Amino acid sequence: MEKLGLLAGSGRFPILIAEEARRVGVELVALGMQGMTDPALEQAAGKVHYFKLGQLGKAIETFKSHGVTKAVMAGKVQHVSVFGGILPDLRAAKVLARLPDKRTDTILKAVADEFAKDGIELQSSVGYLGHLLVGEGVQGARKPDAAELADMRLGWKAAKALAGFDVGQTVVCSNSAVVALEGMEGTDACIRRAKDLAASQRKKYPLTVVKVAKPKQDLRFDIPVLGLDSLSVFKECGVTALALEAGSTLIFDKPEFLKAADIQKLAIVGYKAEGPQ
Repeated sequence: MEKLGLLAGSGRFPILIAEEARRVGVELVALGMQGMTDPALEQAAGKVHYFKLGQLGKAIETFKSHGVTKAVMAGKVQHVSVFGGILPDLRAAKVLARLPDKRTDTILKAVADEFAKDGIELQSSVGYLGHLLVGEGVQGARKPDAAELADMRLGWKAAKALAGFDVGQTVVCSNSAVVALEGMEGTDACIRRAKDLAASQRKKYPLTVVKVAKPKQDLRFDIPVLGLDSLSVFKECGVTALALEAGSTLIFDKPEFLKAADIQKLAIVGYKAEGPQ
């Protein structure tokens, strides 16, 4: 039986991979992060071995002891944690000391290289979830209006520039202006900040959210994702339109997401990397 290692952060992503891997008959060895990984992974994966963020050596040795040679990394790990809360083991400390910077891609690629030294290849995190990738074109019942489309065009250029620096992948626009750019705080916090900024002008403007992949997106980690919980944030903040990069963005629970988005009258469009023309 094929064996797969799963390095699980928070959220639904690891659970969906575990469910799909087991469905197709893959033996799973799951590693969860204490205080971060959803306990529901235990039911989906069968068993979860826990370690603390920063225990890189323990993670590698656990995979090796179970004969894992291929693994995927899925789930959120807050980037802001690099400023504290981590007690790195010796192996992790050596990796951190060699980093030229602490951008997300720099850290994760260094971790992937460290796994590779012990014969563990990190693979694409979307390999088992291709059916959840965003396609091209309008994804739901409503097309964006002219104002929303103009915001999508503007936001796409800004988001691609932002993603090129590995800062964030989400931009919020309204009324032909960029309102907020995503940083370490994450997508939801960025959208809520945009809502507060728009509200400060004492006029209610609908928000358009643009979420893109990095120019050279590594599908092994940190790909753009959305889930059902995102819809409640959109509703709370007055988001009416959403532009996503096709082929590089996952929508968890996609059928349910699109059905609920239609009820909210949310216009969703998938674009190639070039964006709306």
